[in-house]
Amino acid sequence: MTTLSWIRGVNGTLGRLAPERVAGKMRRAFMTPRSLPPRQWELPVLASAERITLRFGLSALRWGKGPTVLLMHGWEGRPTQFAALIEALVQAGHTVVALDGPGHGRSPGAQAHVVLFARALLEAAAELPPLRAVIGHSMGGASVLLALQMGLRAEAAVSIAAPAQLLGVLRGFAHRLGLPARARAAFIRQVERDVGMQIARLDVSGYQLELPGLVVHAANDELVPAGEAQAIHKAWFDSRLLLLEEGGHQRVLADPRLGEAVLELLARAGAVPVGEALRRDGLRNSPGNLCWD
Repeated sequence: MTTLSWIRGVNGTLGRLAPERVAGKMRRAFMTPRSLPPRQWELPVLASAERITLRFGLSALRWGKGPTVLLMHGWEGRPTQFAALIEALVQAGHTVVALDGPGHGRSPGAQAHVVLFARALLEAAAELPPLRAVIGHSMGGASVLLALQMGLRAEAAVSIAAPAQLLGVLRGFAHRLGLPARARAAFIRQVERDVGMQIARLDVSGYQLELPGLVVHAANDELVPAGEAQAIHKAWFDSRLLLLEEGGHQRVLADPRLGEAVLELLARAGAVPVGEALRRDGLRNSPGNLCWD
């Protein structure tokens, strides 16, 4: 019997007898990231970084000089996973600031979730120069889209391998661990209590995304289905969808086409004056706005 099969069996039995207790245990597991060391290929970009600490204790790495691009990694991720993209951005004349998300790396906290990541982006942006772009991978991508709804300002944004809505993520986690119906419902309620909002609201279909954007996904991503990227692109009136044939959930970050597409987006966003780019964030899209396809 595998470990997962054993966990599913225990949850299936205890989840019917004590749904709140089992849900609480699964909630803590869902929100408590492991600390994973960088891979060998990440070490050169780590060695070239400047470690900075922001006002509220967030830790980040910084490279280069020029307009600022802010990066947010995914669940149990690291800033250096963006190594190829960081190198492309620095060579193109940008400052890159990559956060350790809450509960990750050297940033404070033991637990993490998408709302904490979004708040971290807002805290970082308040201390940094105006953002040329904000880029997130996986849960970091979902947090970028949420932070834009919470007031984050940037000239452009990029979502990489991100889910379009969080309810499906929670349901998938609960199903994979064998929670019965009452325990699944309790699990979602407890997560909502911790994040401070209804999970159904964390859905890109209800967001206002009115800045140039790029949505990147690998067709063979087994963790977040590529259909999530299609949903984000559909909801984002001024976005380009870059669907790569392979790359999975992580290796997509090393694809040179990602760097090329990001630099193309920044060149396009740079053609719009910064004041105009920020002003139009508050506008609803009109029939005259065209998608970038």
